[in-house]
Amino acid sequence: MKLLENSSFEALSSQLCVETGESRILGRIESYSCKMAGDDKHMFKQFCQEGEPHVLEALSPPQSTSATSPSQLGKSSEDGENPLSDKCCRKTLFYLITTLNESFRPDYDFSAARAHEFSREPSLNWVANAVNSSLFSAVGEEFHSLGPELWSAIDQEINLQSCDIYSYNPDLDSDPFGEEGSLWSFNYFFYNKKLKRIVFFTCRSVSVLSGYGRGSLDNELDMDLDDEEEMDGFTEDSYPRALCI
Repeated sequence: MKLLENSSFEALSSQLCVETGESRILGRIESYSCKMAGDDKHMFKQFCQEGEPHVLEALSPPQSTSATSPSQLGKSSEDGENPLSDKCCRKTLFYLITTLNESFRPDYDFSAARAHEFSREPSLNWVANAVNSSLFSAVGEEFHSLGPELWSAIDQEINLQSCDIYSYNPDLDSDPFGEEGSLWSFNYFFYNKKLKRIVFFTCRSVSVLSGYGRGSLDNELDMDLDDEEEMDGFTEDSYPRALCI
C-alpha cells in the first residue's frame, strides 16, 4: 500500500482538526494505492496462510441496515455478490487491514484484526448523511461550506459511484479510539476495485478534558507560525549578494 499525494485531502484534513469548545475534532482523509510491493507482498503471503485470497469472509452487519438501495448513489458488486451481503473476499480484507496499518503506524498495529470488525455499507447516501451529521453537530455552520468541498474532493479521487464502502467497527479492546475521553468516531473505506485504490476517511471527537489530541492541534498551530516566521525572514539581507568581479 502506498500513500498517494493529494493536496486537496491535505487541506481538508487540516480543516478537520479543530477545537470546538468542549471537544476536539481530529479528522483525516487519505488515498492509498492497492498495488503491492516489497513488504506488502511478504505480508500478503503470510495472510494467505490462513485462507486463499478469494475465500469469502463473513463481516458484521452494516451500520446502515435500514438504508435505501445502493443503486441510487453507490453500488457494491465485488465478485458478483449480492450488494447487501455481509461478506468480502480475503484479498479485500487484507487491503482494509493494511490501510489501517499504514494510516496509524507506528502507534497501532491492526495485523490481528478480523473480518467481523468490518462491515460493508450498502448505501453511499447513508454514509454521507452519517458523516455530515457527525461533523455538522461538532463544527456547526462552518461545515455548510466544507461539506460539499469534502465530498467533491473524495469523488474526484475515487469515483464514489463505483465504490464499495466498508467501515471499521472494532470492539473496545482493539479500538484505537477507545481511549478515555473519546466521544465518537468513524472509519470509512471507499474502495474502487477498478482503480485499485482506497480512500480512507477517519475522524474522532475527544473531550478537551482528556487532553488527548492536543498534540495534533499544536502541530497545526506550529506550522502556521513557522510559515509566518519564514515570510517575516525574507528581508533584503536574507538574499545572497551578487559577487562583483
